[in-house]
Amino acid sequence: MKKTSEIATMGEYTKEFFRVLVEYSPKLISAFIILFVGLYAIRIVNRVVKKIMVKRELDPTLSEFLSDILLWALRVLLFVTFISKLGIETSSFVAILGAAGLAVGLSLQGSLSNFAGGVLIILFKPFRVGDTIEAQGVIGTVTDIQIFTTKLVSGNNQTIFIPNSILSNGIITNYSVEGIRRADLHLAISYDTDIKKVKEMISQVMDSHPKILKEPEPTVTIKSLTDNAIQLAIRPWAKNEDFGQVSSDVIENCKAAFDEAGITIQPYARGNSN
Repeated sequence: MKKTSEIATMGEYTKEFFRVLVEYSPKLISAFIILFVGLYAIRIVNRVVKKIMVKRELDPTLSEFLSDILLWALRVLLFVTFISKLGIETSSFVAILGAAGLAVGLSLQGSLSNFAGGVLIILFKPFRVGDTIEAQGVIGTVTDIQIFTTKLVSGNNQTIFIPNSILSNGIITNYSVEGIRRADLHLAISYDTDIKKVKEMISQVMDSHPKILKEPEPTVTIKSLTDNAIQLAIRPWAKNEDFGQVSSDVIENCKAAFDEAGITIQPYARGNSN
């Protein structure tokens, strides 16, 4: 009798299971159809949007950032539609999601400020990937603008990550925007030296260098008069990619010209101007 009763109960459970399954299967099937079709459609939409942004020549970093936001926004919308089709009440789910988002936001205030800084950098473009910048006491070439940090590579091949919140609120010197740079070089000579002759020699050195620009014109001026020397300011202009070589060559070639003319370079010591 007991076994017969258990078998009858199992049979009722099985019938109920199949009844619910039959009743619920249209919702289940349609929900998964929406899910798979939605995922495919999102991929197509994201691809089309990326092509449009490339065609309109938007900044690559901005294009990638906007496409990622669009991708995740569409995925969240699809997920809400999916669970709604399954018959799950979405209002309570959205409330829970909002409360969780608030809690996460409060615990990640620093990361959110970095995110906001990344958005500001991408929108206002104080620099782009490939630019050489100076910020927070470091100089490097921008290799990647990420959501939370910006990646620089320094001249000695060190990778530097700067939080975007600090970067967006600090002073940034961008050496690449104008395309050319002026070197500010200094040499000191004794008071016995013929200043006019020295200036002519330095001008000849700069005029003969193939990578020093003619416009703007390079200049040689007296920077200051110290207790033991006349300090000269040498200012050649060069393209960004030639800046380092030009700075080094001018000093080296001036030293060679001075040696040939018997002119001694004084130690560059700071002193009171006369």
